[in-house]
Amino acid sequence: GDEFAIVLPGDDAVAAESVAKTILHALEMPMIPEGHRLDVRASIGIAIFPEHGRERSVLLRHADVAMYAAKRNKLGYAVWNDNYDEYSRERLMLVNDLRQAVDHDELRLVYQPKVALNDLGEHHAEALVRWQHPVRGLVAPSEFIPFAEQTGHIRAVTQWVLANVIAQCADWRRDGLPMNVSINISAHDLMDAELPDRFAELLERHGCSAEWISLEITESAILDDPDRGIKSLERLSAFGCRLAIDDYGTGYSSLAYLRRLPVHELKLDKSLVAGMMGDTSDALIVRSTIELAHKLGLSVVAEGVEDEATLEGLRKLGCDVIQGFLLSRPLEATELVAWMRESAWIRTRRRTRVLRRAV
Repeated sequence: GDEFAIVLPGDDAVAAESVAKTILHALEMPMIPEGHRLDVRASIGIAIFPEHGRERSVLLRHADVAMYAAKRNKLGYAVWNDNYDEYSRERLMLVNDLRQAVDHDELRLVYQPKVALNDLGEHHAEALVRWQHPVRGLVAPSEFIPFAEQTGHIRAVTQWVLANVIAQCADWRRDGLPMNVSINISAHDLMDAELPDRFAELLERHGCSAEWISLEITESAILDDPDRGIKSLERLSAFGCRLAIDDYGTGYSSLAYLRRLPVHELKLDKSLVAGMMGDTSDALIVRSTIELAHKLGLSVVAEGVEDEATLEGLRKLGCDVIQGFLLSRPLEATELVAWMRESAWIRTRRRTRVLRRAV
């Protein structure tokens, strides 16, 4: 997002906080330019001269750090203090680098295969973004994705992912590979009023059918603001794409609550899947979740499947799709195509399909 600096006279933190509150209050009202509603959000960081620095560069840096802290609290603003040292100079440099990562072509995509245990016709994969930093090397998603969400840079990252995945999916389909791809979107993305329109524009630009794309959203992302979240999901669903609740079992929602959501799929969190063979409580949760999800018309994906015993357990429980290292690690696009052609998993499905046709 855009950043602005405001210089106020005096050295009174209370007065600065009052101005911050006034700005945030003014932005609470939606803007409606040319009949289009725009919801604007802001985070404000405050640094006081000379308490927090005597040089302009130091004050700006500390205000920047406080702004990132404000993105994580419920007030919308924060005053610099020494407890924010976790945002070190190195981490701030990482923020600046992330701003340039999209333009400098440092992001890349990998795809982790998913296998449908009943649907023998189409292929499935989850798109995962990676950041190949020119100096730091490969930056782990667990390091930069949460930070991108906190700082607002996730919008540019998500836009890049959407554009490239949709283009790749359309190419695969034109080449005769019936591939369906899922994409993760964050709470920040879900609250972005422009996301559905950008998504539709990308589908049209690349000649990609919405039904080939699934969007995965975590429970917590929806619970951040249920009303806005549901409206955004309804707009996305209207285009024809599939919607999935990711990491189910780590949040606080119930399947009864999910009846309100226009979703088609439930992804069991890998922590439940990993524990189901050795923990009766996890096994019971997995069983009941699959049964109730099916009654609600939802398909179920189990992520984190790493051994044959877990696979067979999920198959017996009626799980629809599996994903995990038992099948494959995340692959480059060309590697994924080769995997689809050569994998024993796919060959088994093809033989099953031939046998069914013969019968």
